[in-house]
Amino acid sequence: MKYMKYLSLHSWDVGTQEAVEIQRDLAPRVSTQDELIRPVRYVAGVDISPPDARGNAVGAVVLLELPELQVVEVKVYKGKPNFPYVPGLLSFREAPLVLEALEHLVTTPDVVLVDGQGLAHPRRFGLACHLGLLTDTPTIGCAKSILRGRPEGTLSPSVWAHVPLVDKGDVVGAAVRTRESVNPIYVSIGHKVSLDRAIELTLACCKGYRMPEPTRLAHLAAAGRISPKGSHGDI
Repeated sequence: MKYMKYLSLHSWDVGTQEAVEIQRDLAPRVSTQDELIRPVRYVAGVDISPPDARGNAVGAVVLLELPELQVVEVKVYKGKPNFPYVPGLLSFREAPLVLEALEHLVTTPDVVLVDGQGLAHPRRFGLACHLGLLTDTPTIGCAKSILRGRPEGTLSPSVWAHVPLVDKGDVVGAAVRTRESVNPIYVSIGHKVSLDRAIELTLACCKGYRMPEPTRLAHLAAAGRISPKGSHGDI
């Protein structure tokens, strides 16, 4: 049974140029206003595995409850990506599998953390933005590397330190130190959240690792290292 639903904003059966145009058309609809409830209770993390020898990949979502970061649900969906690997267009490859996993969550997340970019994207429309619009849910991009932008200023080696990520004069995210003397992660707005709130919530979801716990566990679930869990609708 599917519980969460997502909006049908466009066809997934598109070529690269049409995908670029869809991103440009949808980017102005992204909200950078903080619409998160207070306090946030349920945080989901999403990720996707690399394709296996048969071309199948796994989209995974792990739902945690704050403040203890207790795992509530784990859902996965296995399928074959229908879009080629094209930098800047990864949402067309990854989003369909992630959406299938999200739809099976019994509990609706207050916010979704995405292992990928949000506004820190050439067209200001990374995977976090795309998923946010499709699910009408606040989303945050938590990427391990920079796709667009440069850190402005010197980032302290201390935990919780952060500096703006700037591209063409625009602040598109932040380099955030989540573990002392370890490379930062790159946080950006996905949808319905301010950058300050995105940084605050990302740090609240960290548990001694470089990546926040929701996306770290989603990565493990996509790799088959965490079994599906939940009261209903396991895949």
